Amino acid sequence: MSIHPDLLEKILNFRDERDWAQFHTPKDLAAGLAIEAAELQEIFLWKKPEEIAETIASKKNELAAELADITWFLLLLSHELDIDLVAAVKSKLVHNADKYPADKVRGSSKKYNEYDNDQPHTAE
Repeated sequence: MSIHPDLLEKILNFRDERDWAQFHTPKDLAAGLAIEAAELQEIFLWKKPEEIAETIASKKNELAAELADITWFLLLLSHELDIDLVAAVKSKLVHNADKYPADKVRGSSKKYNEYDNDQPHTAE
């Protein structure tokens, strides 16, 4: 099962009509994904916590466009890598449930290697 197969098909058709598959190597798609994620971050850059709600309200269309770009690159990259995103997310949920047991981490932002003791983890 894949995420929105009809959406992926439309994206692939759009790409193929323009002969852009030649530019869509995993390296370039990964870079494009990171760049689009950075453009999303840029919308919130330098905003104070109290300004976030207004930013979201006033830039809803811009946010939607950036999320669409991120999704576009993510779907193309998963297609090129032959990775089923739904299966990958389900697998990651199982992995993270083991890594972050709810009874130990509820309400904490600590990293998995920090929540068992009160001292922050330091690299040795």
